[in-house]
Amino acid sequence: MTFEDYLSYDDGTDNRYELVDGELVELPPESEPNSAIVDYLFLRLVGIGLSFRLIKRHNCEVQVPVLQVNDTQNRFPDLVVLRPEHLALTQKRLTIKLDMPPPQLVVEVVSPGRINRERDYKSKREQYERVGIPEYWIIDPEQQAVTVLKLAGSKYSDVGMFKGNDAIVSETFPQLILTPAEVFAAAQ
Repeated sequence: MTFEDYLSYDDGTDNRYELVDGELVELPPESEPNSAIVDYLFLRLVGIGLSFRLIKRHNCEVQVPVLQVNDTQNRFPDLVVLRPEHLALTQKRLTIKLDMPPPQLVVEVVSPGRINRERDYKSKREQYERVGIPEYWIIDPEQQAVTVLKLAGSKYSDVGMFKGNDAIVSETFPQLILTPAEVFAAAQ
C-alpha cells in the first residue's frame, strides 16, 4: 500500500494505523496516565490563549520520511500544536503531509519499555527533525523528566532536560510557565 492509498483507506472504524513497509499496523489505545498528561498540557496551552482548535491530542497524524527499513511513514504524536493555516489544509483529514508546513510543536509521552524509549528518543526525533518541526518535547514518566528539543538549522539541539521544579523552557511558547512536577502530578 502506498501512502496515497493509505490516505484513502477506510475500514469503517476509528482505529489508528501506522503504515510500515506498505502494511497497516494498528496502534494500541493510549494509557490513562499518558492521556492525563496530554489533557493537562492541552488545558495549559488553552490557558495561555492558544485556540483549542490548534491543539490536537492523539488524533493528528503527521507524515514522516522513511529513514531506514521498517520505519513508519506516519506518526500520531500524543499532542500536536498546529499552525492556523493547517485548519484549512486538514478539512478532509487531520493529516499533516510532507508538502505542508510543519506543526509548531509535537509532544510524545514515553510509554514503558525499551522499544518505546528508543522510538521516542531516536526514531521519532530523527523523523520530526526531517519534517522541520521547530520544537519536540519528550515527556518521560519513568525518568520524571521533560526533554525539550529545538530545531537549529536542520538538526535538533537540546534546550534541556527538565526535572522537578525546573521551569520548562519553550522558545515556541515562552508564555507557558510549567514545571515537570506539575506535568507528572496530572497523572497521579
